[in-house]
Amino acid sequence: MADKPQHVSYADAGVDVDEGARAVDAIKAAVASTNRPEVIGGLGGFGSCFSMAAYKDMEDPVLVSGTDGVGTKLAIAQLLDRHETVGEDLVAMCVDDVVPIGAEPLFFLDYVAIGKLHAEHVAKIVGGIAEGCRKSGCALVGGEMAEHPGVMNPNDYDLAGFVVGVVDRPKMIGPHLVHEGDVILGLPSSGIHSNGYSLVRKVAIEGKTVEELERPLPELGGESLADAVMRPTTIYAGGLVRALKAGVPIHAMAHITGGGITENLNRALPANVDAVVDRGGEDGPAWDVPPVITYMVRAAGLTPDEAYKTFNMGVGMSIICSRDDVDEVCEGLVAQGFSPFVMGECVAGEGKVTYR
Repeated sequence: MADKPQHVSYADAGVDVDEGARAVDAIKAAVASTNRPEVIGGLGGFGSCFSMAAYKDMEDPVLVSGTDGVGTKLAIAQLLDRHETVGEDLVAMCVDDVVPIGAEPLFFLDYVAIGKLHAEHVAKIVGGIAEGCRKSGCALVGGEMAEHPGVMNPNDYDLAGFVVGVVDRPKMIGPHLVHEGDVILGLPSSGIHSNGYSLVRKVAIEGKTVEELERPLPELGGESLADAVMRPTTIYAGGLVRALKAGVPIHAMAHITGGGITENLNRALPANVDAVVDRGGEDGPAWDVPPVITYMVRAAGLTPDEAYKTFNMGVGMSIICSRDDVDEVCEGLVAQGFSPFVMGECVAGEGKVTYR
């Protein structure tokens, strides 16, 4: 007679269903705080519902979607045990990818994969996601928390985000509106944002203790490396959507993420126009570069070409507009709390980014 099989529960396999339910309860208030009138129902369903009735008067409504993650910055967050703001990074990387088309972010979903689920830990992460959604004006309508014992270490986690926005096709902006003679404006970044962190970890984090990372540094203006590298990514979408709705005459935008200015600004150019960026001389560009970026460039020994292809160099979003509209565009951006500056111009070319 065969031996009776040993009883093994899901909890014995490493998945705590009860803790998962407690985690859902812990995030309900944060999720509800992001609700828009179009959201139908709440957490608990198999699918999330969002009414499009408010957009039926658009001539040709176009849905715009985006997805991204946070990447190596999460490894540093885990080292420092700082999890409150990485959710903002996640939202920023998604919503600021759809606004350059002119789209308004409508709703957001997240995916949290974690080695060992603890409700309080997840609540911190999702709380940051909710904060990012509030800043961008989109609703956090759902997501997934997946516990992966045996696949991930207990303290490891990864994040992915998904956003859907909408734009009326006649109001879409982009390369088709850009012409020779247009001016390129920059909106300041808060720091490294969420790109280049594999290099950051290699040259500035590895081999240091948490105490060393939390020590104030004169070259960072008295800030610690921990504070500087964990500063959340600026979210531009909310203010830019309001500016577009107010009629600010923007031709195109470029979200400066992985690949820096060199490999992102070109995405806002038509095939017959180049962007000429004022990189400046020995004193650097004609705008302020956050000290933490200068620190990383020096620590890695990057050439200017490498730096502008790795980090945002102090520019989180580029705006292209007609030379005749520069004052109006700047006024409209200032009204939304931005501090725009001129960073270059558009000339005849081949759709490339060049520097002077």
